[in-house]
Amino acid sequence: MAAISGVRAVAGALLRAQGRGAWRTLSASAAPQQTLRSQTEKHEGLFKVTMLPGDGVGPELMHSVKEVFKAAGVPVEFDEHHLSEVQNMASEEKLDEVVDSMKESKVAIIGKIHTPMEYKGELASYDMRLRRKLDLFANVVHVNSLPGFKTRHNNLDLVIIREQTEGEYSSLEHESVKGVIECLKIITRDKSQRIAKFAFDYATKKGRSKVTAVHKANIMKLGDGLFLQCCEEVAELYPKIKFDTMIIDNCCMQLVQNPHQFDVLVMPNLYGNIIDNLAAGLVGGAGVVPGESYSAEYAVFEMGARHPFAQAVGRNIANPTAMLLSAANMLRHLNLEYHSNVISDAVKRVIKVGKVRTRDMGGYSTTSDFIKSVTDNLHPHYSV
Repeated sequence: MAAISGVRAVAGALLRAQGRGAWRTLSASAAPQQTLRSQTEKHEGLFKVTMLPGDGVGPELMHSVKEVFKAAGVPVEFDEHHLSEVQNMASEEKLDEVVDSMKESKVAIIGKIHTPMEYKGELASYDMRLRRKLDLFANVVHVNSLPGFKTRHNNLDLVIIREQTEGEYSSLEHESVKGVIECLKIITRDKSQRIAKFAFDYATKKGRSKVTAVHKANIMKLGDGLFLQCCEEVAELYPKIKFDTMIIDNCCMQLVQNPHQFDVLVMPNLYGNIIDNLAAGLVGGAGVVPGESYSAEYAVFEMGARHPFAQAVGRNIANPTAMLLSAANMLRHLNLEYHSNVISDAVKRVIKVGKVRTRDMGGYSTTSDFIKSVTDNLHPHYSV
């Protein structure tokens, strides 16, 4: 028993030592706020933020963000770049330009960079390559019911944390013999421990009580078995946080039947992608759920369920709620608390009143109508 305790103590010390490095503040923001402030704040008082409009309705949603930021007097300057495989605006040079911008700004807001299904000699999409270059290992999606907007399940408040640099998205596929494709799923101890510790740090900082590790270790005994083992080891270092596990297929059913049982969920890459979308559907769909991704240095703000919504391009019907709430979260990350609250409160007020809603929320309003209503609801704050 003494030997086992000694091993656990050493393991705990190693994890805590690692925690002082790359992931020291990832539970709320990816880099120390004072460093972030000095690196992003310009002499004239503006914060530089990298912007990638992306594909589909992404450019329209980014225009909405700019309009609201302008109306709210947000001290942010966007460094805009266009990276798109479907619009023939993707190259190593453009990817490097985005990375260089991120090295300076440390913060980005991005739309969905669509990934074509056709294989053209490169397995990794530019979206995946960008995330790997920035080591955006943790994707966080806070699924929260919007007051005044009723869905099948109301008063939901759960967080999905997804490891997004390995797993099934490792871009390792080959044809071993004619008609047989092998697609490799990569699970490593280092990255599994890293995302597990991120999840428990997040739960601790946000005052949450439970972390659920989602897996398929009953079938993928070695790969998901390692992920599950790492989560269990990290959980021992956080005795105040309840820990449980759930198989991915059961998790999908439980989310539909009784989502209130969940608090923070942590999982490998593919499962996280699926659960993000399922959970977004519980509270209104892709148009209302914000998301964010973190590395040790960078923070990227985006939609929680990544859809280009290409069929809506140019029709002025896209719902800007998710992107505006994500932009508000970005401002909070930059310590611009006042502007963050002004914008998020205005968006939620418009939804709660219910007079202006886009089609996906059961209304008939346009994107422009929604943005005008949001900007109108910013004004009461200026008169205080």
